[in-house]
Amino acid sequence: MRDKGSRSRVMRGSRAWRGAVRGVLAAWAGLAAGAGAPLHGQEQPDTVRLDPVVVTATRLPTPRAAVATSVTLLDGTGLEAEGLRTVADALRQVPGLSVVQTGSYGSVTSVFMRGGESDYVKVLVDGTPINDPGGAIDFANLTTDNVERIEIVRGPTSVLYGSDAVSGVVQIFTRRGLGRLRASAGVRGGTYGSLEADLDSRGGTEHVQYAFAVARRATDGIHPFNSDYDNLVLSGMLRAVPDARTDAQISLRYTDSEAHFPTDGSGQLVDSNAFRLQDRLTVSLDAGRFITDRVEGRVLLALNETDGGLDDRPDGPADTLGFFGFASAQKISRRSADARVNWYVSRAGVVTLGAQVEGQDERALSESSSQFGDQSSGLTAARTNYAAYAQVQAEPLAGLALTVGARLDDNRQFGTFFTYRGGVAYGWQTGTRLRAAVGSAFKEPTFFENFADDPFARGNPSLEPERSASWEVGVEQRLWGARLLLGATYFDQRFRDLIQYTPVVPASDAPNYFNVAAADAAGVEFEVRTWPLGSLTVGGSYTLLRTEVVDAGFDRGPGAGFVKGERLLRRPTHRIAADAVWRMLDRAHLALRLDYVGDRDDRDFSTFPATPVVLPAYWRVDLALSVDMLQAAGARPGLVATLRVDNLLDEEYQDAFGFRAPGRRVLVGGRVGI
Repeated sequence: MRDKGSRSRVMRGSRAWRGAVRGVLAAWAGLAAGAGAPLHGQEQPDTVRLDPVVVTATRLPTPRAAVATSVTLLDGTGLEAEGLRTVADALRQVPGLSVVQTGSYGSVTSVFMRGGESDYVKVLVDGTPINDPGGAIDFANLTTDNVERIEIVRGPTSVLYGSDAVSGVVQIFTRRGLGRLRASAGVRGGTYGSLEADLDSRGGTEHVQYAFAVARRATDGIHPFNSDYDNLVLSGMLRAVPDARTDAQISLRYTDSEAHFPTDGSGQLVDSNAFRLQDRLTVSLDAGRFITDRVEGRVLLALNETDGGLDDRPDGPADTLGFFGFASAQKISRRSADARVNWYVSRAGVVTLGAQVEGQDERALSESSSQFGDQSSGLTAARTNYAAYAQVQAEPLAGLALTVGARLDDNRQFGTFFTYRGGVAYGWQTGTRLRAAVGSAFKEPTFFENFADDPFARGNPSLEPERSASWEVGVEQRLWGARLLLGATYFDQRFRDLIQYTPVVPASDAPNYFNVAAADAAGVEFEVRTWPLGSLTVGGSYTLLRTEVVDAGFDRGPGAGFVKGERLLRRPTHRIAADAVWRMLDRAHLALRLDYVGDRDDRDFSTFPATPVVLPAYWRVDLALSVDMLQAAGARPGLVATLRVDNLLDEEYQDAFGFRAPGRRVLVGGRVGI
């Protein structure tokens, strides 16, 4: 039996763990409160250099120095001050990421992380996955409204989040309120008939906090006709902390968007009435309680529903040749429940045990008209996934952090799948930090790949998940009294069992989809950030990426999507992102951002078969300025004038071949706040 002395030591250790956790949460809440204080809400330089707390990498508030994987944090208040209104634009500054926007505002926008496919990035809003089943995610309508911060984890994270977290995870955290009521309203307009307006309020006490916002953005677009875009976003968060042991948070985000586009699949301006609709509702309840001093239970209930479609009716009575009419409607739902226990074994370790169940369903209908007749097809499918996972975090020595995790998924369609992850990080008092991580991940097939049954495709219910194995090593050095931060990371990823479509099947009832292709990606990410002055921050990153198709599968010919020995499409070998942010006398905020995207392989789909092309490299410069014209005092509201210039030098470039990117856009506006 343990004696009283040892019991006392254990209890002191458990209280220390609880105190540490509460301290982290308090610091987190304090950062949120501090962010809402001035209208600009910019952090002071000393705060910027402190080791931040991250959640997404381990699902626990963890100092970044104890995380073995690559993590980037984007502050929501800073994004607001710079006028960055979409998550895709915010992600352009993250190393290892490439953003591809197919034309004007509201057009399909994809993110490629570390050379992986665009559906290898899992996106969460307050813990709720918003990817379609099978990983697809369109970033076009995902905005930074009412966002406290965005965390980006690069590397396999399926151990914690299951399918789709192959190359990494992007998690958006809704803003929290604390303190007296604060509210602000902003409006700005400019080039391309752009008009944007938003309204938000937040506040709370130690026990109840809230934040609500509504925003709408509209533009005529960059094309001479049928290019307008409209997006409405409603979001809110309500958090309750009834006592020191218990917390609960409900968050909601609703998006209603409509994007018109005149382009066909090759980027040609041919259509006067095609448009795309999407409604998305995301709701989550995250609640936790310390059952004992050392054991915390947490439950996350999540719902994501997407209702959308595409309408491309005949342009007129004379439009009767080829395929001249198409319409589709799709409703997708993901519902999940996740329960986990965090056991704070001692001051040096936390064990997490969790279980998850997720139900997915999709209903889709499409109709097409052509000179060969009318056709219609539908899809109704559902599947359920059960998972159990475990993670151990330990700090056996000062400066040394270890993380090990494993997960088993049991899917109604493809059976069981095992993933793992391990990492180590060690820091010296000299400011040097080394880290290494290894892991595996997977992506489930889409509903269409599993269940399609139309004249052009038949799904394969026996498909296996696409899978990956990855590792990385990194080093970080702080110099000049922590005013200079240098970092470098090498990563290596192997993608196998990639699913491909073949139009040639051995029998009339055989499927068109099989696990056949494979690819590799490896590279180096260099980062630098410095604070030479108390009011000036300068930083940047360079990514060198090598991708190679090692098995082309069914693809044949130089115009195929996969060509053995060649680069993966739309992934640049070289990418540079740099920025400078200057806070002038605490009354003005000036930000300059520079993006360089190297040449990429692509295809010209206006020909059949498609023709290989190389997209040329380009530079893009963005500028943002905000000035406090009148500071808030008592009942008097403050006034901030804003200016943002996207693509300052009016660079002509294409993220995807045939789809012209927006030119220079100037937005002028203001914001009032109390």
